[in-house]
Amino acid sequence: MGFIPALHAEWIKIRTLRSQLASLGAVLAATAVFSALAALDTGGADFDPLFSAFFGVSFGQIAAIAFGTTAMAAEFQGGALRVSLAAVPRRGRWFAAKATAVAAPALAVGLVSGLVTLAVGRAALGDKAAGLSAGEQLRAVVGCGIYLMLMALFATGLTAVLRSGVATLSILVPFLLIVSFVIGDMSGGVADFLPDRAGQAVLHHSSGGLLGPWPGLAVTAAWVSAALGAGAWSLLRRDA
Repeated sequence: MGFIPALHAEWIKIRTLRSQLASLGAVLAATAVFSALAALDTGGADFDPLFSAFFGVSFGQIAAIAFGTTAMAAEFQGGALRVSLAAVPRRGRWFAAKATAVAAPALAVGLVSGLVTLAVGRAALGDKAAGLSAGEQLRAVVGCGIYLMLMALFATGLTAVLRSGVATLSILVPFLLIVSFVIGDMSGGVADFLPDRAGQAVLHHSSGGLLGPWPGLAVTAAWVSAALGAGAWSLLRRDA
């Protein structure tokens, strides 16, 4: 089977599983709702109107990694991977189709989430959002879509290595919600190179860290490339 038929088959799997569609819907809902709540709090000397408008991405990314995790973890249940590889014997081609099937809807939903979140955030901020330029807002919307896609792919690669959705979520969810913040408070600039903190630099009005918006996303992309590379290696070397 060629790449395009393999991609079509993987997309059919995603759109027919309610849990994966629910995860995509949760990306939009969580990002918009938590951004609206965060935008209502405009106090503090270090107030960042752009990040306040996009604060919900910190929670929307949990749904994004759940989507990437469940898409890959489904292959390790009930011998599904053996069936997939029987249809597409070239494992690298199949894994590329799986990653693309995850990336495309994650990017689309991420971009829509960015647009909705910006609208909701601006409405909640009111006059506080007046200083945001059109370029900054466009950069944040595009960056939001790319970042959420990257986090979904990061989870996909890690799940291919661990072969367990539970193990992947047990590692990534606490890391994103707790560990990353603790490390950030204790390690200075080193934490700027963690996958989540690096990528979220694109959502800030002015980056106070070591990485700018696009270099930050590049660092996150490097983490994702490593995870996908490890996942591909695991798939090629281990029995289905």
